[in-house]
Amino acid sequence: MRSVLQLRVPEVAGDLNHRSSLKTDDSSASTSSVVRFRDPQIEMSHGAGGKASRRLVEGLFAPLLVSASDGALTDAARIEIGGASVHFTTDSFVVKPLRFPGGSIGELAVNGTMNDLAVSGARARAMVVTFVLEEGLSSSILEAEVRSMSAALKRAGVAMVGGDTKVVERGKADGMYITTAGIGSPILGVNIDARTVRPGDRVLISGPIGDHGITILLARGELDLEADLCSDTRSVLPMVEALAAEAGPGIRWMRDPTRGGVATALNELARDCGLGVELLEEEIPIHEAVRGACELLGLDPLHIANEGQFLAVVAPEYADMALNAIQLTEGGEDARIIGEIREEPANAVLVNTRYGGSRIIDMLVGDPLPRIC
Repeated sequence: MRSVLQLRVPEVAGDLNHRSSLKTDDSSASTSSVVRFRDPQIEMSHGAGGKASRRLVEGLFAPLLVSASDGALTDAARIEIGGASVHFTTDSFVVKPLRFPGGSIGELAVNGTMNDLAVSGARARAMVVTFVLEEGLSSSILEAEVRSMSAALKRAGVAMVGGDTKVVERGKADGMYITTAGIGSPILGVNIDARTVRPGDRVLISGPIGDHGITILLARGELDLEADLCSDTRSVLPMVEALAAEAGPGIRWMRDPTRGGVATALNELARDCGLGVELLEEEIPIHEAVRGACELLGLDPLHIANEGQFLAVVAPEYADMALNAIQLTEGGEDARIIGEIREEPANAVLVNTRYGGSRIIDMLVGDPLPRIC
């Protein structure tokens, strides 16, 4: 689970001057906002990043908590403070198990927040952290996670500037939960806005999809399956900065396809821009281990979570430069152009299969892989 309210907050600065600011005293509007969330209770699917999560955020959180809930919903807010533009985000991590091939909850907590800032067009500058620890947690386990966080912060050149700690009773937290919040400065020349997406724009992915979600599934040991697979958790900032340097004016939109996977992220884009997304299945990079596990379990790789990849939509004249920039960056060698923006089918994602057919793929429904981040 990546986040709740943090997932979807409106942009309130830049060219959106017609919208209200976060500083607006809008108490009367909040009290009169229409709450559309009618689910009788919270289910695991409300944290899966798919349709249920969107229903919760848009139907309850945004009307009552966000002062400009009619705006585009993104992974990080962009606000003006003293005349300077800053990006701000937060994320919670409840992954189970705490450690898994390729990473752990501590590293994930740093990379996830940095990535939310990166795909909003910002470079993380500082973070704060909150630990919710379970009584009886081994100090060595906690130290290992703090060391993982420290190493990730040093690799990225980001400062941890504060935090908080709470302890709950045995059996109440599966060891630990971590929440991080990050603030970043804009990457010059990059303006992310789904409303600027146009037919003919190209869709890029930075690398193979589904590694993280399937790795976590196998690490739980609940299935009699084995595969040589590691989580893709990492900072995508180096690839985003390389993309911005070579093709900054052509970048329309970016997103890290975490919970809900590529399918959910692109469905949200299609809805926000009112256009269609057409994907070429044979161009989507997927490791055979992920493809095989999905076939056995009846899962679609496009719905599986990623923690070290990002999607980008770029203007067609910048597409080759954008792809080349990502592929020349360490870890971006498998980046691909996987599709194109079309006028039809509006508000939907169409996949052209490797067998010559086509299918509409929706947002994630339900929660086939709970607590993967």
